[in-house]
Amino acid sequence: MNALIIDDERLARNELRRLLRAHPDVDVVGEAAEADAAEAAVARLRPDLLFLDVQMPGRSGFDLLEALDPVPAVIFTTAYDRYALRAFEVSALDYLLKPVEPERLATALEKVRTRLPVPGTAPADHLTAADRVFVKEGDHCWFVRLGDVRLFESEGNYTRLYFGNERPLIHRSLNALEARLDPKTFFRASRRHILNLTHVVTLTPWFNGGLLVRLDDGHEVEMSRRRARTFREIMEL
Repeated sequence: MNALIIDDERLARNELRRLLRAHPDVDVVGEAAEADAAEAAVARLRPDLLFLDVQMPGRSGFDLLEALDPVPAVIFTTAYDRYALRAFEVSALDYLLKPVEPERLATALEKVRTRLPVPGTAPADHLTAADRVFVKEGDHCWFVRLGDVRLFESEGNYTRLYFGNERPLIHRSLNALEARLDPKTFFRASRRHILNLTHVVTLTPWFNGGLLVRLDDGHEVEMSRRRARTFREIMEL
């Protein structure tokens, strides 16, 4: 996996690089000391994983995530434990306190490995619209055809599914679901949403070159300019 280290402390970046040498499947493709440089690096390098500090000059790590679309997998690395709850609310895979311990780093990377798609995986391994999946929320269970799921909506480390009149919340992150869904049918419209393209009824030009997508149940989702551009590239003849 390709990783980008974002931290305003040079010594912290060097130490994390040193620790990552024990994990040959992680390739550090770049570094950034503040959010503006990090945003440009993400757009240029397309990393699979961010090691992200919270407090930096200018924008914070949380501010950076708000500007990214889509968002890579994220492991926070910080000297402060008070941001942990908010980190998991934005779907971080782990939260490491400095100085980073090798054992905790190994555990965090294992979480990433289980959530990222395996290189070379055949498209046939994706779940298609015709597949049926088991969905459970509390004592309620459904065996639902994926093609009937109109929308996946992130709520922290959970995702809400919309099908029929049901809206169950499951303990799966949106990033993990995206890796399993067939991209020919399911499109990552924003940091919080995956759309079933067969349920899209209208597309309306929106702010700053984005799109407002309306589904057949009346649900509306805003698509950023970057995702709208990708959407057009995929859907145009």
